[in-house]
Amino acid sequence: MSKLWQARFFTTVNHLRDLPRTTVPEIAFAGRSNAGKSTAINILCNQKGLAFASKTPGRTQHINFFSIGGAHVAMHRHDPLNMDELQCLVADLPGYGYAEVSGDAKNHWQRLLGDYVQRREQLAALVLMMDARRPFTDLDQQMIEWFAPTGKPIHCILTKADKLNRNESINVLRQAQAKLDSYVDEDGEGFPFTVQLFSALKRIGIEEATAKIEELAGLADGDQAPPPDESEE
Repeated sequence: MSKLWQARFFTTVNHLRDLPRTTVPEIAFAGRSNAGKSTAINILCNQKGLAFASKTPGRTQHINFFSIGGAHVAMHRHDPLNMDELQCLVADLPGYGYAEVSGDAKNHWQRLLGDYVQRREQLAALVLMMDARRPFTDLDQQMIEWFAPTGKPIHCILTKADKLNRNESINVLRQAQAKLDSYVDEDGEGFPFTVQLFSALKRIGIEEATAKIEELAGLADGDQAPPPDESEE
């Protein structure tokens, strides 16, 4: 069973000063408002209503955090977390690029997004959700350019892959990897950027995405610290 299934709502913030004062790794999900980000999070965490998909895309202007570890799947969502067992946080960033949102709101969450992805030390990796039919919009590229200087991994998930035929899927994946490979640092070295296809409707790429996210978050079995030796107690 995936450790992502343990995900529970942790907190929501609208200002950097309110970010969780935790030290565990954070994995942030970003993407345009219509890229299927909330649906993907719910599928990966095996929970229908964990990430809220607003009927008005772009309305949510907060960063929502979900905890991994410190709770069991069968626990009620109001039961307290065991903070000593907290392993990582998943950050659901505000969707961007929706035209009907006011200018002030856009400016606010652009600052929030930019500051968070560039300055948050606990942020271990970015999961960038893009519609497979139109990836790498200007705003997607802006997000990559914000995050790339950190040198941390980006895993791109190309959603709605069920809308593509086999040849289109192959071409989109190849072109996306080539685009990611075009980003280099000041020494000409590439960044740790990866990409995959995904479809919530056809359940394509779920296992691949789960494995990658667990790896990036340090949740893979080999990455966990050994349990304490109870014989010494």
